[in-house]
Amino acid sequence: MVNLKRALLFFAVIFLAVNPFTSKAADEAHASTLMSKADSINAHIKHHLADDHFFTLYKNGDDYVGFPLPVILIDNGLKIFSSADFQHEAVVEDAGQYYKLYHGKIYKTDAAGTLNYDEHHHPTNAKPLDFSITKGVVGMMLATLLLFIGFGSLAKTYKKGANTLPKGIGRALEPLVLYVRDEMAIPNIGHRYKEFMPYLLSVFFFIFLLNLLGLTPLGFNVTGNISITLCLALFTFVVTNVKANKDYWKHIFWMPGVPVPFKIVLAPIEVLGMFTKPFSLMLRLFANITAGHSVVMGLIAIVYLFQQQLTVGGSIGVSMLLTLILFFLELLVAFLQAFIFTMLSSLFIGMAVEEHSHH
Repeated sequence: MVNLKRALLFFAVIFLAVNPFTSKAADEAHASTLMSKADSINAHIKHHLADDHFFTLYKNGDDYVGFPLPVILIDNGLKIFSSADFQHEAVVEDAGQYYKLYHGKIYKTDAAGTLNYDEHHHPTNAKPLDFSITKGVVGMMLATLLLFIGFGSLAKTYKKGANTLPKGIGRALEPLVLYVRDEMAIPNIGHRYKEFMPYLLSVFFFIFLLNLLGLTPLGFNVTGNISITLCLALFTFVVTNVKANKDYWKHIFWMPGVPVPFKIVLAPIEVLGMFTKPFSLMLRLFANITAGHSVVMGLIAIVYLFQQQLTVGGSIGVSMLLTLILFFLELLVAFLQAFIFTMLSSLFIGMAVEEHSHH
């Protein structure tokens, strides 16, 4: 019995040492601190994923370090000024018009910078036509420049002869070019594949390169912007329907080989399918890239929380390992999303230009 009491006393001391009692106020204060840190991290992730008029390189305390980008507005004329003006002053005045930057959007306002809100706290002020050079536009310009350099090198090699081996970056691009041709264009489009190769190569390498840039510390998230994926999907929609032959339209509006009542029923379904195809292209690319960036940033945030609040050292290595694994997974996703978008585009184009024989 004595040994049992000593054993119970020993385990009680160990339990108290490992799990000391804290006051309710201390627990609430600790929880409040964690919530404030979580809100700060959540805001940082949203800032990383959102487009911006200011190119951020890194964050120093509460300040974002980078350089301003030009603001180009059309509002009773052309107005051009630096986005740094929004940092120095809350309201920017240009030719008697006042503008305010709020959550990445530019609104027309008065000299005091007044914004009117609806019941959902969204500004109702009018917005000028915004053609500004934002961070996403810089990313697309950089990707376009790299593509011109890469394909320019590859084109110079091909001009020397079919048996000349590419050099430099062209040697890395050629297998991907052949992959797009042999695995996507030819199987899905057929003998007319050369007509659509420029578009398929452009969209594949453009998306792939933008996805890779999104994994760099520069923080590009171009393909995670739904307006960009919408434009890419619209390009596929336009190419598909402009190049479509009469058999394609006949299958949509008057399906051959089925009774007339079914033709009437199938026509609106097929017309709806014309729009659901590009919609799926848009949504798939946007959702996958945005989710990948959010998870990577979230795992990095876990490292920060463990170090700053929980003082857990061993979990930092685990979080860094998970982040590294997920980063390599995102490299695969960068290629996979470019592949899926190009593959589906070639499939839709092939369905539109396919020549049918009806018996």
